[in-house]
Amino acid sequence: MKLTASTRWIRSSSIRGALIALLAGSLLVGCTSSPSGGVSVVDRNNRDRVTSGRYTVQRGDTLWSIAFRFGWDWRDLARVNNIRPPHVIYPGQTIRFSGQVPRAARSAPPPQPPVTSTPTIVTNPVPTPPPLTRPTLPTAKPPAPSIPIKAVTRSASGWAWPAGGTVIGRFSSNGSLNKGIDIAGELGQPVLAASDGAVVYAGSGLRGYGELVIIKHSDTYVSAYGHNRRLLVQEGQQVKAGQTIAEMGSTGTDRVKLHFEIRRQGKPVDPLQYLPKR
Repeated sequence: MKLTASTRWIRSSSIRGALIALLAGSLLVGCTSSPSGGVSVVDRNNRDRVTSGRYTVQRGDTLWSIAFRFGWDWRDLARVNNIRPPHVIYPGQTIRFSGQVPRAARSAPPPQPPVTSTPTIVTNPVPTPPPLTRPTLPTAKPPAPSIPIKAVTRSASGWAWPAGGTVIGRFSSNGSLNKGIDIAGELGQPVLAASDGAVVYAGSGLRGYGELVIIKHSDTYVSAYGHNRRLLVQEGQQVKAGQTIAEMGSTGTDRVKLHFEIRRQGKPVDPLQYLPKR
């Protein structure tokens, strides 16, 4: 997106975990309920978010990754499934894509002990002097390693190009085509954060994206960076625009390239409308 589902945001008890609209022909969005309780793919290029069926959480899933995969805003998915902060999900849990789940009833307060009239005798213990200890001086913490950040040109809306190279695949709102852009490059070429934010997913659990990074920039926007050779950030890590987050690769695809998406409230938008003009 265990979105569990940002050190990891929406993954299980450490909130690891914020989103798959894949490059041409690899999107997982349509589903129906299957006998096993999971989701079977019906249309991998449906432009709308899944609004029926259910999904069984697998090991490595996060609320963010499930929301990303099925075209949801993670907050809406959490509300529909009555998943409250810190939005922890677990393997075997069922995520529904339709209907409203009633809020859990508040539990009754624990019973209070009966009040008795028996007086209580309180004794004042004799204080003992504290043991003599040798004063200790605070130890200085080692400085945090500096993270190189490349100077980048930002658009008026604050976005920067995630990699240099030729755009070889463009966004299309048509359900049968790309939900982002593809940028050609060299193996190992730096992949940069397109804006400031927090890493909410870093892994290879979303089929078709290879090694993937998802960054939450605000409650409205997230960005995704797919097909990397190696990931250089972890879930929960804060990043700045221009910071190297991965190395370009070909995982999950047939050539070296970066697949880049911007999502607004869970819906894919054309990155070229947000990035600086070249």
